[in-house]
Amino acid sequence: MPKGITINPEIQHGQPVVAGTRTPIVVILSSLASGMTKEEVMRDYDLTEENMRDVMAYAAQTIELERTYFISA
Repeated sequence: MPKGITINPEIQHGQPVVAGTRTPIVVILSSLASGMTKEEVMRDYDLTEENMRDVMAYAAQTIELERTYFISA
């Protein structure tokens, strides 16, 4: 896990967040997916370039660990 991401059951019900904040990774990624620019997200959630790199690294690592299994009918 990137150093700038934390998971704590006491913060946001254990969702991964940017370290030192209560901002869930899913909120940042959803904001980008909805069309907000990186700069808008950084401004709205008071994030740095390093925070954004950590969010992207976390997303990439999570996707890399994902497995898809096909079950025939």
